[in-house]
Amino acid sequence: LTVQRIFEARYGHDAVWIWTQQSMLEELQESTRTMTLMLGAIAGVSLLVGGIGVMNIMLVAVTERTREIGLRKAMGARQSQILLQFLFESAFLCALGGIAGVLAGIGASRLVARLGPRTAVSPISIGVAFGFAVLVGFIFGVYPAMRAAKLQPVEALRSD
Repeated sequence: LTVQRIFEARYGHDAVWIWTQQSMLEELQESTRTMTLMLGAIAGVSLLVGGIGVMNIMLVAVTERTREIGLRKAMGARQSQILLQFLFESAFLCALGGIAGVLAGIGASRLVARLGPRTAVSPISIGVAFGFAVLVGFIFGVYPAMRAAKLQPVEALRSD
């Protein structure tokens, strides 16, 4: 840093840039933090949009299967059974999406490894990604499942 002071005294403050390993490491860490935050935000928005899509699909499924729900309730199915059926259907739908997403992620990782730096996909990250997909299915499946469970058998059987 003494060399830096000498050059700054002779040529001005902006005339010399000295990069140490420490400063390069700090820059790299800052870039990594920024990238992690950006990717996290993108992932969060994607989960929200995907969850809303799943909720809409499940609401359509409830509407289309109103007579089936009414028949099951008329034959003795409890609200909890109807609720769990639609919750598990929603989670299963998201599990299929999670499998597709994990496979796409592994494929993208391999493509990046061919074109640039090597990447690694850990089993933990695969499990977390799949777990989040199923969790989104359960969370966004609650409202449609509750609507299905609260249908009255007489009204449901009367609908076309």
